[in-house]
Amino acid sequence: MAERIGVYPGTFDPITLGHLDIIRRGAKLVDKLIIGVTTNPSKDPMFTPDERMAMVEREVADQGIPNVSVVGFNALLMKFAEKQGASVIVRGLRAVADFEYEYQMAGMNQQLNNRIETVFLMADVSLQPIASKLVKEIALFGGDIGQFVTPAVRDDVVARVNRQGQRGDY
Repeated sequence: MAERIGVYPGTFDPITLGHLDIIRRGAKLVDKLIIGVTTNPSKDPMFTPDERMAMVEREVADQGIPNVSVVGFNALLMKFAEKQGASVIVRGLRAVADFEYEYQMAGMNQQLNNRIETVFLMADVSLQPIASKLVKEIALFGGDIGQFVTPAVRDDVVARVNRQGQRGDY
């Protein structure tokens, strides 16, 4: 039987506890889960693609999830998934607004390649409000992000905010 490969794409800027929850659970559904770290022209990243890949690799290793690898890409998701030999795209959902966007994306992706299925995983209830964008915003204004990310990611974000001198008044 062929190895079942899944792709979990995202910018992971930074990787959150919500992302790690989806990675842990998604890795149980496939033989190999590839975390596709990508760029998104509509987002203003805090970390470079290489920094984000290293962060995701570190966090996945710390979680002890053996069947996960991290690959950077800057291409159409379905082309990337095909190149990886994936038969599944894993996507995390937090709220109804996510569903509407993800539903549309899944439909478009199915039009591009109907041999690759999209699987949606609901984030754990305690992790549903977490979004990388909000984590960065909280950090930029000097708030504590420790409940949303691992200690190592918290340190990375705080160091970046301090280095860039972007901390807001509070």
